[in-house]
Amino acid sequence: MAKHKGIYKRGRIYWICYAGPDGRVRRESSGSTSLKEAQALLIQRKKEVMEGKDPALVKRIGNHTFSELAEHYLKWCERQRSYRSKRGFVLHLLHAFGNLPLRGFTVRLVEEWQTEKLKTCKPATVNRHLATLKHMLRKAVEWEMVEEEVLKRVRKVKLIPEHNRRLRYLTREECQKLIDACDPHLRPIVITALNTGMRKGEILSLRWDQVDLKHGFILLERTKNGERREIPINQTLKEVFHSIPRRIERGRENPYVFINPETGKPYGDVKKSFQSALRRAGIKDFRFHDLRHTFASHLVMAGIDLTTVKELLGHKSLTMTLRYAHLAPSHKRNAVNELERILTGKSTSQLLHNQG
Repeated sequence: MAKHKGIYKRGRIYWICYAGPDGRVRRESSGSTSLKEAQALLIQRKKEVMEGKDPALVKRIGNHTFSELAEHYLKWCERQRSYRSKRGFVLHLLHAFGNLPLRGFTVRLVEEWQTEKLKTCKPATVNRHLATLKHMLRKAVEWEMVEEEVLKRVRKVKLIPEHNRRLRYLTREECQKLIDACDPHLRPIVITALNTGMRKGEILSLRWDQVDLKHGFILLERTKNGERREIPINQTLKEVFHSIPRRIERGRENPYVFINPETGKPYGDVKKSFQSALRRAGIKDFRFHDLRHTFASHLVMAGIDLTTVKELLGHKSLTMTLRYAHLAPSHKRNAVNELERILTGKSTSQLLHNQG
């Protein structure tokens, strides 16, 4: 077997040796039977010495596995609104990496996983899984389950270009057809989506204490990007909220706006009834999330600037909102015409008349 400088075996376990800041030789067990893990640990220790740190004083981190991390991570993200989708991502990752030691994550390993995943999934789906993996390892570093070196390696894995971005929205006529086709419990939910651009999870978990009918806005404290968001309530939505009866249970008012009468709790999902409404309305190739696209698309086509649309949607950056930019060619033309008026004091028609 080829020798590796600074690495040797005691039984089945690899050990490392290196010179400490004082020049003395340090010996340390990697706690693993993997040569790659021992190499990664040796690199980490040498780096600490180069930075003037004494590895002997650095807190020792156990050899934790991905399954251990997954268990802790799932408990941690229970508090998040996106828990259901995140749990799905974590379970897929757990199936792929199982009991792999966290120190075993390398750029090559993750890139090979990406390639394999692309055989059955779209780039966007693979990217969501990768983003979850990176966040899990970030939390692992915070929880002292693995060294930061592992996180740095995985962060080098790049996202895959997404060419499957989809922008499907309803016309005004289709919006009305859909509303008319909805069952009574679904109609106010769909109207809320069309008039606010809120995500499905935000709507289904909406509470009355978030709805301020007096001042006319909905307050979202916990959103997907972690930032507080206020959404104005228009007259249509105000009438919808006024029409929803407040449910009293055991002498107390149910805090949620949209309640399943059979359970007394918020709806877990409305996929079945939504699909039924689409069939009745004759609308194809449409998902609940596309109601959010419909909200944004009609705002842009009405001449609302992209920055305002970004704030209403709760996008963290303008990049995500730019997908709607092509719907506002007249807005760009009006901007250039306005610039012309400012610079010359005349309109295009006046300039052409003067030339004649």
